[in-house]
Amino acid sequence: MTSSALGRDFRLLWSATISSRFGDALRTPALALLAATLTRDPRVIAAVTVAGQLPPLLFGLLGGVYADRWDRRRTMALVDGVRAAVVAALAVTVALDRVSVPVLLVVAFLLATLGTLFDSASFAVLPTLVPPDALPRANGRLQAGSAVAGGFLGAPAAGVLFAVAPALPFALDAVTFAAAALLVLALAPAPVTSVQARPGAGRGSVWGEIVEGLRWLRAHRTLWRVTLLTAASNLAISGIMAVLVLYALDVLRVPPAGYGLFAAAAVVGGVAGALGAGRLAARLGTVPALCAVLAAQTVALTGFALARHPVPGGFALAVFAAGTVVWNSLWASYGQRQVPAGLLGRVGAAQRMVGLLTAPIGAALAGLAAAAYGTVPVAGAAAGTFALVTVAAWRILRPVPPADTPISGQTAAHSARHRSRQT
Repeated sequence: MTSSALGRDFRLLWSATISSRFGDALRTPALALLAATLTRDPRVIAAVTVAGQLPPLLFGLLGGVYADRWDRRRTMALVDGVRAAVVAALAVTVALDRVSVPVLLVVAFLLATLGTLFDSASFAVLPTLVPPDALPRANGRLQAGSAVAGGFLGAPAAGVLFAVAPALPFALDAVTFAAAALLVLALAPAPVTSVQARPGAGRGSVWGEIVEGLRWLRAHRTLWRVTLLTAASNLAISGIMAVLVLYALDVLRVPPAGYGLFAAAAVVGGVAGALGAGRLAARLGTVPALCAVLAAQTVALTGFALARHPVPGGFALAVFAAGTVVWNSLWASYGQRQVPAGLLGRVGAAQRMVGLLTAPIGAALAGLAAAAYGTVPVAGAAAGTFALVTVAAWRILRPVPPADTPISGQTAAHSARHRSRQT
């Protein structure tokens, strides 16, 4: 899944990403299982999940500021080192049978908060590791490796390891974070941006730097529109994912014992999409490819809404998942090529935050609609939403020539060297 053509530093980043993703896939279900051993109150168990979802919305923009201020390689290594220590402490607490619900809430919140800084730094560091034309392929390789490590390896192993010893998946997660930190430290030092080079007294306020990133994103016509289209798409995606298990069991008649295999179709589709993202961008161009992907996803989601058997339903889900991963890879690559180096952390964080804002709304609406009308209308509404997004994309998306890319005076010096390049 890696390529020697992408270079040594990319292989190191890829390995660090896969190590962390494998650990995440071990920890996430293990946290849910651990919470279930402490309480059967669904509100409390859901609170653990929410604690891990809030930080990107609360602190994502702040993480972008410090990803632009600090050395990104060292920041990523430090964050993974701290996360390794946090999860190791949790493993010890579990092994000593001293764990409690407040401990789980704090751990989930702290890890997700640290993750906002890591994600911003990772998004900004990739363009310094691979050539601009290789960004779609590099992002695709990262997504493909993450899908395999998480969907095929980590998630199935989590339950088994938890059954052997509840502390075991957390101990292994700590090891994966430590390994990722060492791999990131082995990266060649990146060029210093002017933002990072400025002494502390010369920097603007944190809020001022956040606003600068948001204004840059808003002023870039195509990137802003792609971000809004992503938010609209996430409204439908989160809705269908919220009721997926019920739709599969009740409408597609997937046997409960076969649900894991059915869900694996999405992982297979995601891997295929990730590996093909670079080729699609090279053939069509990034912006036309984004429009084509939305059209394909609309067809796939319509087929999923009409399917009444596990096989066509699983195939449609795989195609839809492939489109989602291709979109994410190309969206990230386009932003990485357009945004000046000194703003990558902040603009990338702004993209992710705006894109994620609709996810909880979609899930809540889907839950209410499914309770009132069943899951079939939810699938139909998701397909209809994607159809509207596709029509909008074909009408409003146009590649922006370099001269039309807004560059602030403070970052104009980076645009020339800029392409050396998350969510």
